[in-house]
Amino acid sequence: MPRKPKRPCSFPSCGRLTDGRYCDEHKQTAERQYNRYLRDPDTNKRYGRAWKKIRARFLLQHPLCEQCRRENRLTPAQEAHHIVPLANGGTHNENNLLALCKSCHSRITVTGVNRASIR
Repeated sequence: MPRKPKRPCSFPSCGRLTDGRYCDEHKQTAERQYNRYLRDPDTNKRYGRAWKKIRARFLLQHPLCEQCRRENRLTPAQEAHHIVPLANGGTHNENNLLALCKSCHSRITVTGVNRASIR
C-alpha cells in the first residue's frame, strides 16, 4: 500500500522530513510546550503519570478496538477512551474505559456520540 509522502517538521526553522507533524527530535519539545502553555492546568493533573500507567495496562489487557470488533474488523487499539469524561465526573476505572483505534476514537470524540450507546 502506498504511503503518504513525508512532509517538513512543523517546528520553526526545522526542515527535516517526517511522517507526523514533528520530527523525532522536536516531538517531545512541542508536546511539552503544548502542555505548559495551551492545555488547561486541570487537564494536566488528570492525565499525569498515573494515567499513563493505567492506560498502558488497560491497552495490554484490551489489544483490539472494541468498536471495530463490533463491525467484524480486527484493528489494534491505540487509545483508551473515557465513556464518561473526567470533566463530567468520570474516573480512570476500567469500567469507564473503552479500547479504541485512533480513527474510532476521533470519530466518537468529534461527533459526540451518545456515551450510553457506546457500550
